[in-house]
Amino acid sequence: MKKTKLSLLDQINNPTDLKKLKRSQLPQLCDELREFIIETVSRHGGHFGASLGTVELTAALHYVMNTPYDQLIWDVGHQAYGHKILTGRRDTFHTNRKHKGISGFPRREESVYDAFGTGHSSTSISAALGMALAAKLSGQHDKQHIAVIGDGAMTAGMAFEALNHAGASDTNLIVILNDNCMSIDQNVGALKDYLTHLTLTGTYNKFRKNVGKTITKLPLVGERSKELLHRTKSGIKSMLSEQANFFEALNLRYFGPLDGHDVLKLVETLQYMRHIPGPKLLHVITTKGKGYAPAEQEKTLWHFPGLFDKVTGKIQKAIIDGPQPPKYQDVFGHSVVELAERNDKIVGITPAMLSGSSLKFMMEKMPERTFDVGICEQHAVTLAAGLATQGMTVFCNIYSSFMQRGYDQLVHDVVLQQLPVIFCLDRGGLVGEDGATHHGIYDISYSRCLPGLIISAPMNESELRNLMYTAQLSGLTQPFMIRYPRGQGVMPNWRTPFRKIKIGTGRKIREGRDLAILSFGHPGNFALEACEELEADGVNVALFDMRFVKPIDKHLLHHVFQHYRQLITVEDGTIIGGLGSAVLEFMAINNYHADVRILGVPDRIVEHGKVTELHKECGFDKDGIKAVVKEMLQQERIIQKLVKHESL
Repeated sequence: MKKTKLSLLDQINNPTDLKKLKRSQLPQLCDELREFIIETVSRHGGHFGASLGTVELTAALHYVMNTPYDQLIWDVGHQAYGHKILTGRRDTFHTNRKHKGISGFPRREESVYDAFGTGHSSTSISAALGMALAAKLSGQHDKQHIAVIGDGAMTAGMAFEALNHAGASDTNLIVILNDNCMSIDQNVGALKDYLTHLTLTGTYNKFRKNVGKTITKLPLVGERSKELLHRTKSGIKSMLSEQANFFEALNLRYFGPLDGHDVLKLVETLQYMRHIPGPKLLHVITTKGKGYAPAEQEKTLWHFPGLFDKVTGKIQKAIIDGPQPPKYQDVFGHSVVELAERNDKIVGITPAMLSGSSLKFMMEKMPERTFDVGICEQHAVTLAAGLATQGMTVFCNIYSSFMQRGYDQLVHDVVLQQLPVIFCLDRGGLVGEDGATHHGIYDISYSRCLPGLIISAPMNESELRNLMYTAQLSGLTQPFMIRYPRGQGVMPNWRTPFRKIKIGTGRKIREGRDLAILSFGHPGNFALEACEELEADGVNVALFDMRFVKPIDKHLLHHVFQHYRQLITVEDGTIIGGLGSAVLEFMAINNYHADVRILGVPDRIVEHGKVTELHKECGFDKDGIKAVVKEMLQQERIIQKLVKHESL
């Protein structure tokens, strides 16, 4: 790839500097900005293809709009790297997504140019409309509000709700539909087909403009001319129902489709649009990964490629000796196929996460029984409920942080009807560099209060397989939730025979006399490592894998409280409302008395960083567990000495 000298970009520290450039210099700036993103991400990692696709749009927006007074909201935020670079974060961009570095997503705390924090999709139009209404109420009639939303994010119900309101709002709102036919995987659904049709059939506005010019040349004057012009334009909207009518019917003035990589045309169009009152939508066509051939050709792979050689396009892979444990998501993906081959009632559902959840394996083998519903978590949950009413066995795979968006449906459509939907929550726990918007740390707490919902977590790959097997057995009449973390497990030889687990039972991992640890899910492996290292120091700790936080194993808890004065609970969810809370509730109800420490995610916002760094920061990695064990045992020894002294 031809390297561009970063002469213009070096001069841009904020949008004010950008506006000093001649319009003719913008194509060169875009080349430099694209090269800067490629260079930095290749060496430091991050999301990739999305931001390459919005380089020209980013430059045009900041060149035309008066940011930060004009408020710019980037939906999701994957495409906002150019925005960060042009708004004062060029020199810190190499810290993107690193612990204590800048966020991979827009954040209000990070910059005045980040008008709204985004990480989950489809929030931008609602947020921008709220800001626009506030400006209207405040008398700021010149203020612009721009929401940049991808066609994948546009599939979510929230986006349509916002468009419906926006059309009746009479506000300075510009919705920019960044259409590249992708989210992470290929987009699905009727909207994708509709937008493709718009792109192929030409420009509605061009036709309307030409008709308008023709009418003005007619020998008509006064009100009659105006009436004819109005009636003709209305007729065009009806006649072109297969083109722009969808957006126009919502009272959004439609512009496009426009080449999203023609920065000069974008500037011209945005300058024109900012002076048109009312809500508007600009439809731009972009290429995800634009300007970097490998990313253009394999868009899903290059959504987040990791480190790579920018010259050869070769993605770096760690050199590891011997067999390695698989990712939990792949264990799920292969196991659900095995189960579906045995049980023809099994279907799989995911909201736009075929690759991320590894449900792609089922889609490849059983496409008629696998449903990618797009970025529609609410729909995914209720769709699963509908299937379950008809006797289907539904594996609904949703990231933990995205399940939050389907909570009402979980309560109303599944739990209250006690439908046996199997929810596999991927990315449970701290997820790493994606940070606060993507940590799956709340699901235990927000689910544990729901009656009849089974909540489980595997300590390893074999346990995941067994929980999946147990959940799909005939006769189950309750919803079943299985949560597991992002990344690798611990078993290279993971494809073990399926085995039924008795619901609501834990298991003893190791004996111990000094203290007991109760773990839930994958962090049990951290506790096991801690126990083994403590054994070398003469400290003997028992470890129990709870497996279920609801129903919790009461028999096991009675045993623990009857034999141990000191307990530690370990989980990768919030301390409030999780396993530790459940254990304390049991202790209080049954009038036990013990010294209990809860290790998990503290009651604060945890930012981004490597998963290992965040586990350490939260204090439930191996070393954190060891430190708490030693502290508790030391306190117990001090107490025993005081008691002995007083007895003398």
